[in-house]
Amino acid sequence: MALRIVITGSGDAFSERHFGSSAVAVAPEGLVMIDCPDPIHRVLREASAISGIALDPASIHDVVITHLHGDHANGLEAFAFTHWLLRRQDTSRRKPRLHAAAPVMERMWSRLAPSMDQGGTVTIEEYFEPRILVPGTAAWVAGMQVDCRITTHMIPTIGLRLRHGAVGIGWSGDTGFEPAHVDWLCECGVVVHETSPPPFHTPVADLLALPERIRRKIRLIHAPDDFDPASCPLPLVQEGDVIEAS
Repeated sequence: MALRIVITGSGDAFSERHFGSSAVAVAPEGLVMIDCPDPIHRVLREASAISGIALDPASIHDVVITHLHGDHANGLEAFAFTHWLLRRQDTSRRKPRLHAAAPVMERMWSRLAPSMDQGGTVTIEEYFEPRILVPGTAAWVAGMQVDCRITTHMIPTIGLRLRHGAVGIGWSGDTGFEPAHVDWLCECGVVVHETSPPPFHTPVADLLALPERIRRKIRLIHAPDDFDPASCPLPLVQEGDVIEAS
């Protein structure tokens, strides 16, 4: 039984070459978007063209937001309005489910409201069905088990474990290097781990110092534009890559 994610963005917040780090999981009951950078419609279209997997935003009904930095959440407005307009044409459509940890969700609407509250007449429930992810408690998202863990970052942020049956993919989220977080992620067969300069991100040197049994699981993401893949034995993912655990 396989579990796949399509990388839709691989860059850091300052990249001139890549979209913000993000992915879409191909779950048993639908597509699950992990973070939502701008411009989200182009992000999904280009990843679809490269991967050969259709990632139509209208067909994505679950979104997981790890944290509220712009390179991970700026696309939420356009994504939400897309579904809102579609529901005005077809009232049988459900609102997309928006999954986040409580400290992230608590700030979500204050971030979106200035451009989406329709003059103060609506709340986030006009656009999304909010769902709280609780660290230490498994959630079921589109038939896939999702566990989260708070990371070491400058604002509330989570890493993720995505599981289907006996297989799993770890997603570090933005994080400073934390051995306990790596151990938690490495309960999965494949780990997509960020790398960027410290203190709020993970230097690649720390990942290279890990035991080989852990290193062989790691795929890098969120690297700065000047990162040289040829200088590092850990593979660096790109937009459109399909990561599979089986």
